[in-house]
Order: sequence, then C-alpha cells, then structure tokens
Amino acid sequence: MPRSVGRAAAELAADQPVAPALEARDLTLSWDGEHVVVQGVDVTVAPGEVCCLVGRSGCGKTTILHALAGLTTPMAGRVLLHGEDVTGRPGRVSYMLQKDLLLPSRRIIDNVCLPLVLSGMRRTEARAKAAPLFERFGLAGCELKWPSELSGGMRQRAAFLRTYLMGADVTLLDEPFSALDAITRVEVRHWFVDVVAELGLSALVITHDVDEAVSMASRVYVLAGSPAAGVPSRVVGEVAVTRPAGAPSFELTDEYLAAKREVMALLG
Repeated sequence: MPRSVGRAAAELAADQPVAPALEARDLTLSWDGEHVVVQGVDVTVAPGEVCCLVGRSGCGKTTILHALAGLTTPMAGRVLLHGEDVTGRPGRVSYMLQKDLLLPSRRIIDNVCLPLVLSGMRRTEARAKAAPLFERFGLAGCELKWPSELSGGMRQRAAFLRTYLMGADVTLLDEPFSALDAITRVEVRHWFVDVVAELGLSALVITHDVDEAVSMASRVYVLAGSPAAGVPSRVVGEVAVTRPAGAPSFELTDEYLAAKREVMALLG
C-alpha cells in the first residue's frame, strides 16, 4: 500500500468514535416482571474510566448492576459492551460483590485463582499466572495465608485480584468498600483507582456514599426514586468530576466540594 494511502487510512481510523466500554440504553427493570423498579436509565462508561452510580438504599442500584452483568433481562432497553449487544448474556464482564466471599478453607492464592480453575486451567498453572500479580495488588507475602489472617482491606484487594483474573476489561463493583473502616476505606479506594488506571480497566461502582463516589469517579450518575413506594428510580443527573493537577489531597479541593454539593443537591 502506498504511504499516502496508508496514512489516509490511519487518519480516517483515528477520526472514528471509540465505542463506550459499557453502555446501558433506556433500561427499564423489574423485580417481579410486573412492577417497574428502574425506568429509562442511560449509563455510559468510557474505556479506561471509573464511573460511580450513587443513590439511596433500596433505589435499585444493584438491580441495574445485575442487568449490566447479564444476570437479568430488562423489561426494555439494551446493554452494550464495546458496541456489542450483550443484553441478558452473563459472563461478559467481571463482577465484584459487596462481600469478599473468600473461602475460609483455601489459601489466598487458591482463592484468587478460583476463576481460572473453574474455567478448566490446572491448579499449578493458575497459581503461576496469579503469583506475579500479588505484588501489584499489595498482597506480596500473602499467597499462602488463610483469609482469616488478612485485614479487611487486604481481603478486598484479594477479592479484586480474583475479579481481575476473570479476564474481562470491564468490571462492575457493588458497594465494594462499605464493610471497611473509614480510614481503610479511603486508602483502598485510592489504591483501587490507581490499579484500574494502570491495568487499563473500565469500572462502574455503585455506592450510597457520596464522598466515595466523588473521590473515585470521573463521572457520577445520580439515581433517585422510591420503588417500594411505587415510584420507579431514574438517573436524575450526571456530575462530571474535575481533578486539579498537583493537588496533594483531592478531597480538600474546591473542585471536590463543588462536585459533592452537586451530587447532594440531585439526591435531594
């Protein structure tokens, strides 16, 4: 191919829009197939982005996550993964639950290797694949420990490593740090954002903690409604979070406080 033609093709490809890593389009969801819990929800996560979905307890956040993971089929709407329709098709994204669910009878390395072993990989091969990642996930020296020997923060790191080994580049997380004490929670969520960026992942985190949402995400979706009272939840706003360069602590900046005020106002 002549260089001019090759250059033109490359420029054309560069101009093409990049498909979102994950996208929910007009999702309408139900707990029982009859009563609407969530209506008309649109959520987009760009490649390499951390987004948060924040809302009060009982407003349907986990219901949305189940639909995005393909565990339930929506009454209406679609779920797209890198532009491909994956509505109602499980196993396409990684999913980390609120509880770490580490098996007490297995050492940490065997806990994190579980997705690989379940996929048919031999235990020795799975261990060999997981072992080099322990240092990056802050777990060096914990390979042969039991879950009971780890702190809450370390257990969550192990749970995230296990989630990462599922192999998907899009991860859904359901209140992943809510069981940790306040100081550990701040440390772990900062670590999480750094790891996601380093590994090139895309993540959607649901939480009811406004501080957590603003500190982690580049964009925060605010979900409001009261399904128990017959009022379906909707996304009532999207807040972009701007992080100033060189700030020693983002949580003490005017930008952080401005984003938090906007999210709180949307929550009412």
